[in-house]
Amino acid sequence: MPLPYEWQMRLQRWKSLFSGLFGGGERRPQLCPSCGALVGINATRCHECGTNLRFGLAAWSKGLSELFGGHAPVTTAIVILNVIAFAAELMGTFHAGGGGGLSILWGMDGETLYRLGASEGRSVFYLHQWYRLVTAMFLHGGLIHIGFNMMILMDLGPIVEEVYGSARYLFAYVLMGVVSFFFSALTGHLSVGASGAILGIVGMLIALTTKRGGAMMREMRSRLISWVVTIFLIGFVFRSLQTDNVAHLGGLAAGFVIGKIYADRLPASGPERQRAYWLGWIGGLAIAVSFAVALLNYRTVLP
Repeated sequence: MPLPYEWQMRLQRWKSLFSGLFGGGERRPQLCPSCGALVGINATRCHECGTNLRFGLAAWSKGLSELFGGHAPVTTAIVILNVIAFAAELMGTFHAGGGGGLSILWGMDGETLYRLGASEGRSVFYLHQWYRLVTAMFLHGGLIHIGFNMMILMDLGPIVEEVYGSARYLFAYVLMGVVSFFFSALTGHLSVGASGAILGIVGMLIALTTKRGGAMMREMRSRLISWVVTIFLIGFVFRSLQTDNVAHLGGLAAGFVIGKIYADRLPASGPERQRAYWLGWIGGLAIAVSFAVALLNYRTVLP
């Protein structure tokens, strides 16, 4: 049975990407990923800005963006990473004898979550396991938890990514998640979930609506604020849901500040785009290193 058209196009992009990395594939004129200038078929550096078209930061950023495809590649990659992390949680939970019946909907094994990198105050501040501030935003407490968060992320994430660019969006997402779990860790309890970073996205959108005038922006801001108020009220009223309002507040505040700082447009060509690429790679490296450290510490003795 032939693959769906979307997957055929994605496989073609992957083939072109990897063949290009190793010097093969079809050769044709290209655009410089840094300044946007048209460069020749055999060019290895841009004649306008000098960017390396094969192994430079801009070239690899463009290649990774094409790998995931679509207009929101970072949002797609974040969702995939969340699903992979949830699969690891499931395997750990099943191994611990849990996950039976409907408990998969809301109950993951606490020890497994801790070993995979859940945020916990004593481990962060006294054992200096700072990686937990990053890994915790990709872990979830059950199928309902991850399903609800990913649904909202796929709805709001592409909007922010399209406004600010994928690289700056990735850096902001990681930073907002770190800030949210830093404040959560101050309370001392075990906490996981993408909702802190997602509230950060909402904060960025609220900041965006304060920069742009018009009735549509005012209406959007009003709806976002109403949604935020509802989320916090649910957390306060229904304590049994174990909603981490401290993490939500930290992420929301961080997102609003970042939204005020960021220029509400795609990075301009040249140095500004290079700085954006650096921010994106810092965010991606933080995720990779944090999960690597979490895996190295997975079988250590629990405190």
